[in-house]
Amino acid sequence: MTSFQPAQRVRAISVSEILRITDHANALKRAGRPVIVLGAGEPDFNTPDNICQAAIRALERGETRYTVLDGSSVMKAAVQHKFQRDNGLTFALNEISVSAGAKQVIFNALMASINPGDEVILPTPFWTSYADMVQICGGVPVLLPCSEAQGFRLEPAQLEAALTPRTRWVFLNSPSNPSGAAYSAAQLKLITEVLLRHPAVWVLADDIYEHILYDGLAFATPAAVEPGLRDRTLTVNGVSKAYAMTGWRVGYGAGPKDLIAAMAVVQSQSTSCPSSISQAAAVEALTGPQSIVAERCRSFQARRDFVVAALNRTPGLHCRTPEGAFYTFASCAGVLGRHTPGGVQLHTDTDFCHYLLQDFDVAVVPGTVFGLAPYFRISYATAMTQLEEACARIHAACAALR
Repeated sequence: MTSFQPAQRVRAISVSEILRITDHANALKRAGRPVIVLGAGEPDFNTPDNICQAAIRALERGETRYTVLDGSSVMKAAVQHKFQRDNGLTFALNEISVSAGAKQVIFNALMASINPGDEVILPTPFWTSYADMVQICGGVPVLLPCSEAQGFRLEPAQLEAALTPRTRWVFLNSPSNPSGAAYSAAQLKLITEVLLRHPAVWVLADDIYEHILYDGLAFATPAAVEPGLRDRTLTVNGVSKAYAMTGWRVGYGAGPKDLIAAMAVVQSQSTSCPSSISQAAAVEALTGPQSIVAERCRSFQARRDFVVAALNRTPGLHCRTPEGAFYTFASCAGVLGRHTPGGVQLHTDTDFCHYLLQDFDVAVVPGTVFGLAPYFRISYATAMTQLEEACARIHAACAALR
């Protein structure tokens, strides 16, 4: 029998390393190990009750059929309302796309716009799916390392130097996964000034963590900071993070109608419309009471403060205070070169994370996965009791090194 041969476009790509680490850790838990999993970017809160009730009412009304391909008119109107209310951005309904998660919005946009060899600039550390999606679509990921010294943020001169005639997109994710770094409006303005000088380059703003922002920092998004970029910007968002709706799978994007129409073609030949019931729930999320979003953000900030302080008290570790999202991205450079109690020398952040899991039952993700080493990411979107125990174990793990 002839063995299966995968298509060339996927041969160099594997399932998300974050998911692989999380799955392995969960398998250890099922086997009886007391593993604390700090890998997945998923709020531990339940979906708010008013949103669940909206879904139940939709079921009772029989709203279980296909909707319009890229989002019902009611859902698109809710997205339209959200952009106007929160960002001061006005979009027509044919400038809005709704998909099965923000990830699909991004994939649709790339599939609809990338030609073989087109370059996509990705500041690192970055969400690893960006690069894989670019490659599947035939593009070339251009990774720009953004050091801790620059706040894990892209600098204007760095962007200017990286732009070429093949550059099709620049991705901006603020607040960021994995670093939690966020751009102020003033910082973003410097980036948009560069982009204004390059009219062939488009901007993808991944704003999925918009509402998880700390210390009074105001949210900023490129199309609002620089209206001159509106006609070549896709602004992507969703309900997963702010409203604890990861399993509902609803994301949305807004941009020029020609791009949105091309994205609809891609979606028409893949998933078709998002779930009708999930859309009904998302309408309530976007248009209903918003107070719980700020309340939960305060809870995330308390967790951030605890984890950052705990890591900075741990020998060999250093952790910058993130501005948003629910991740810390800590340096483990200070423990590399040391030996575990079992005599294994730690050479990389991957070695360190393996040590934490195998010897101390804490699952975190190495910075190498996100394109910047030697760091590791903790998702603190979990209960404080879990975070306290995990940080105590990490401290003990570092103290045991020699």
